[in-house]
Amino acid sequence: MNPVAMRAADEAHLPPAENRLPLHSVEDVTARTADGEVPVRIYTPAEADAYGLLVYFHGGAFFLGSLETHDHVARSLAKETGLKVVSVGYRLAPEAAFPAGLDDCYAVVRWAAGEDSGLDWDGATLAVAGDSSGGTFAAAVAARAHDDGFDRITHQILYYPSLDLDFDVDRYPSLRENATGYGLETAGLKPFNAFYLDSGADPADPLVSPVKRTDLSGLPPALVVTAEHDPMRDEGELYGKRLREAGVPATVTRYAGANHGFVQHFSWVPEFHGVFEETRDFLHRG
Repeated sequence: MNPVAMRAADEAHLPPAENRLPLHSVEDVTARTADGEVPVRIYTPAEADAYGLLVYFHGGAFFLGSLETHDHVARSLAKETGLKVVSVGYRLAPEAAFPAGLDDCYAVVRWAAGEDSGLDWDGATLAVAGDSSGGTFAAAVAARAHDDGFDRITHQILYYPSLDLDFDVDRYPSLRENATGYGLETAGLKPFNAFYLDSGADPADPLVSPVKRTDLSGLPPALVVTAEHDPMRDEGELYGKRLREAGVPATVTRYAGANHGFVQHFSWVPEFHGVFEETRDFLHRG
């Protein structure tokens, strides 16, 4: 696989800016974090004096995806939740070895909560969210923040997350049940994640495979969204179950008839677009 060519193909057919969901403002800025500069895109749904924040990490098996390919997801999140969304253009494998991408994501969360970010955070809601490998980063960032004593993350939102990068096909029934015929196939998981793993990411490391973390207590409340026909469905649902067992409020929703990637590729379908409304309700729950 050629990462550069695949990235170019992903961005070749994106709609022009004027045809995208309108918001109060969309701005590309550079987050000057304690660990370096990271490109981010800020989505402001309406004018206000202060905002709840949602920091979003795009998917793409750690080597694909960008601010552009997931622009429509970030716009929908901002519109439906009413939060200011910060989409992170983190470094990708194989050019950037582990843990560069994760470091970028974590650094942006810390930056967003600071006064120097200029984001006018309201000091209340600070959510992290991601789809697929972005869900990996969201879970890992929440855990890393907890371990560092940074207790400001209020929610973690994981859309069909990749939470266990051990590729034994017998580890979860969904790896066999949904092995073929539904887009992402079990046989493709290892080669698609190879760029990340070969860069130094160890599947036994809980920051790489968050479901392997032994103690999940104290983590932020979670919304875990899975897809019925996804090989990775069961690892997400297990993570939600283990969070609840550790005393963490966790909502797990399986979308019937959905494939891996439905938030990015099929959110225009009414029954799938509801994932944004569910996200809004989760964030605004007491």
